[in-house]
Parts: sequence; structure tokens; C-alpha cells
Amino acid sequence: MSVPAMPLEEVTQRAIHILSREMGVADTMRFLKQFTGAGDYTAEREELFADLGLDEILTEVKKSRSAEAAK
Repeated sequence: MSVPAMPLEEVTQRAIHILSREMGVADTMRFLKQFTGAGDYTAEREELFADLGLDEILTEVKKSRSAEAAK
């Protein structure tokens, strides 16, 4: 037995309604905002890491994780 899928628009509306009811409108908006990006991340990434090699990036990631773990 298969259940027909709801249209994506309906899924979205129901999800927003549930989130708003459970978390409040402000936190729902904050949650949804993280999924709306702007700009060109590929170009930004190339600019941000242009002067770094893989070993340097990995070293920075490890330092950041160690600092977070120490908190």
C-alpha cells in the first residue's frame, strides 16, 4: 500500500505552521533564515582561501575544534 505524497507547497506550509506553533514566529523565522543564502559562495570561498593550502586549512580547523572543546 502506498500513500500519495503531498505537494511540496503543502508540506512547506504545514511545516511552517508546526514550527510556528511549537517554537514561536521569531524562532521559526530564525530557523528558516539559515536556509536562504545569498551571493556566490564558490567565489567567496576561493577568495577566502586563496592563500591557504590544505594543510593550513586543516590546522586551523583543528585549532578551532580544540578551542570549542575547551569551552
